[in-house]
Parts: sequence; C-alpha cells; structure tokens
Amino acid sequence: MGSRMLTPRVRTTPKDLLIVDDSIPVRKILMNALAYIKLPIANILEAADGAEALKLMEAHPVGLVLTDINMPNMNGIDLLRAVRASPQWHDIPVVMISAEGGESAVQDAIELGANSFILKPFNIAVLRRLVVFLPGRDTG
Repeated sequence: MGSRMLTPRVRTTPKDLLIVDDSIPVRKILMNALAYIKLPIANILEAADGAEALKLMEAHPVGLVLTDINMPNMNGIDLLRAVRASPQWHDIPVVMISAEGGESAVQDAIELGANSFILKPFNIAVLRRLVVFLPGRDTG
C-alpha cells in the first residue's frame, strides 16, 4: 500500500476541508456557516492564496477544497490546474467561489474540472449541498 508518512503528532482525515480566499472575513464567514450547518467535517484549514493552499495540502490531506478565483500570488484557476495535474490530488473535489459568475474564469474552471461553482454572496442552503462532495459521507 503506497502511503505518505506523516509526522505522528499530525492527525488528518480526508474529511478535512480547505478554504482558500484572500479575504479573512470571507474565510471566517464560511467557517462559521459550515460550523452552523454541521457538515461532517473534521477540521477546516485556511489559506490566503493558491500557493499557501498547496503547501497546506502537502502537510494535511483534505477531502474538499473551496477556493476563490481572484487572489494574489496564485489564483484559484491556477490552484485548480495544479490540483488536477497532481496524481495525489487530482480526484479531490474543488468548488470554486466567486462574485464573478459571468467571467471567462468560470468557463476556465469548468473546463479544468471544477466540481461546482458558488456565487458570492452565498447562503446556508447552498453550503448545505457541499455534503455531496465529502468523502465517506453518511447517506443513511
């Protein structure tokens, strides 16, 4: 069985979720909303851009990535491209979040394999549907 060795003190689960957004308030709103709706998420990780997200993903396996499109350093499209190109991450669901629903970036995200797209401002009902992307979700 091929697995990556993690440091013993780091306990991770594929039910960990990664929020990638350069806006701290947006990350906090998402975290609070996800806690409120009680999705079966073990841990919520945060990154301010795609480059930081990739570093976190190296250290902490995640089961779902929620990413903004427009960010400095590495945007959400480039993050999606890197995730889909990686043998270890290519099957992780990636949900794009953006205020720009009509942009070509949305089409790019779909073509690159984004699993879904959420427009800002989002609501609790939309976030509840994220459960379909969580690995090992309890459907009973």
